[in-house]
Amino acid sequence: MRVVNGRAVKWMLAAAAAALMSTSAQAQTLRVVMHSDLKILDPIWTTAYIVRNHGYMVYDTLFAVDDKLAVQPQMVEAWKVSDDKLVYTFTLREGLKFHDGQPVTSEDCIASLKRWAARDAMGQKLMEFTKELRAVNARTFTLTLKEPYGLVLESLGKPSSLVPFIMPKRVADTSPGTQISEFVGSGPFVFRRDLWRPGETLVYEKFKDYKPRAEPPSALSGGKHVYVDRLEWINITDPQTAANALMNGEIDLLEQPLIEMLPLLEKDKNIQVIDFNPLGSQYSFRFNVLHKPFDNPKIRQAALYALNQKDFLLAAINDPKYYKECKALFICGTPFATDKGFEDKLNSNFAKSKEILKQEGYDGTPVVLLFATDTNTGRLTPIVKSLLERGGFVVDMQAMDWQTVLSRRARKEPLNAGGWSGFMTAWVSADLLNPIVSSFVSGACDKAAIGWPCDAKLEELRDAFARTTDDAKRKELAEAIQVRVSEYPTHANLGQYNVPMARRTAVTGNLESPAPIFWNVRKKE
Repeated sequence: MRVVNGRAVKWMLAAAAAALMSTSAQAQTLRVVMHSDLKILDPIWTTAYIVRNHGYMVYDTLFAVDDKLAVQPQMVEAWKVSDDKLVYTFTLREGLKFHDGQPVTSEDCIASLKRWAARDAMGQKLMEFTKELRAVNARTFTLTLKEPYGLVLESLGKPSSLVPFIMPKRVADTSPGTQISEFVGSGPFVFRRDLWRPGETLVYEKFKDYKPRAEPPSALSGGKHVYVDRLEWINITDPQTAANALMNGEIDLLEQPLIEMLPLLEKDKNIQVIDFNPLGSQYSFRFNVLHKPFDNPKIRQAALYALNQKDFLLAAINDPKYYKECKALFICGTPFATDKGFEDKLNSNFAKSKEILKQEGYDGTPVVLLFATDTNTGRLTPIVKSLLERGGFVVDMQAMDWQTVLSRRARKEPLNAGGWSGFMTAWVSADLLNPIVSSFVSGACDKAAIGWPCDAKLEELRDAFARTTDDAKRKELAEAIQVRVSEYPTHANLGQYNVPMARRTAVTGNLESPAPIFWNVRKKE
């Protein structure tokens, strides 16, 4: 549903309230507008952040990162590693329950990890080094390695897409290539599927049997205390209408306001504008390497020469306070940051792009761009079209909503049968801090993320990075991997940026985190 005016917002909120008449009239409800509607509900099936955010509402994790990105136990009560660094033993906390009342067991955890690892780049790498996952008893299981691996806990505590959420075994036994149809977790909120109105409203209720950790909350770790009875995600696609709804008190929080609206929101004494993800995000253009023209790495290099970061950052952000030109795949200001391999790329050198296309015999096969018209990132797609065309490409830009992009991009069919060549997206920086966590850097062929890059040299370098615990060696390998990506492009890094959240002053307790989370949040009536 596309909301175009304030009356429509009020109608939708009234309709949502009517649909919820069966719940207590005294229930405290937090109403938020997220960056996208939610149609896909399986957080292991897609890397889309709206689905990840849904995952954090419903599911819990074995480990989680704190506000320093240090991995902390979450569902795990205790863990130990053998002297030879090959056997990890994990014991779950007592009293963990799923929303259907069943206890969380080791078998649930093992099945969930296997399904996650089949689709996630970091999980795949962990499983390549894993000999066995075995249940010892209902609360204890072991992970046995073939050889020492330096990123076991970092993998199990991966903070963003794809997150190793724990599901009941019967659900986790679903094929990784098939979306789950039952949405039972053990997280702090219960998803009310019976009240879900696609395109309009999603409803989550406090899970009264959730058992928070004793530690204070810190980012995605610690005690997940829920202080509201119900949380509603209201879908308002028009940015101005969403901002008006926040200023009028019709909603309580706006996840991603347009940057140009921030001055207006900041002037409102009833609204706070705060950046809860200071590490920020990175724009990205993903290639599909399966079909012409991007099956040729040299032609993908031509695209890198045609593109530049500044056009995207100015169009989307237009405030130097909130953006940074940065060619480092693994995020500027972090240990693995370097421009190596990209010094001469992403500068819109159209002559160089055309020269490469001529050398490679480019035959005019159109680049099929998936254009998501309803997200801030997707709206940058016409810039991709313009720059590629100026670089000598023929471009076919096809408009659709983001949820359709999510379904379409999973398809491997040829361009003339519903396939695609590229799309715009964005990653939070926490997903990009090293070559193992970064899904778009994988060259694992059919096991790689959408786009399916296939490069043995890239995988050899990633394996070497995964094996070592030496910081100097890791830095050297991260640079070598970035250079290889410049030779065998998997995606284009189109700059770093931050988008703060806007909330009513009656709302407090949001935590700094790579993902927007709603435990610890309070609302004054």
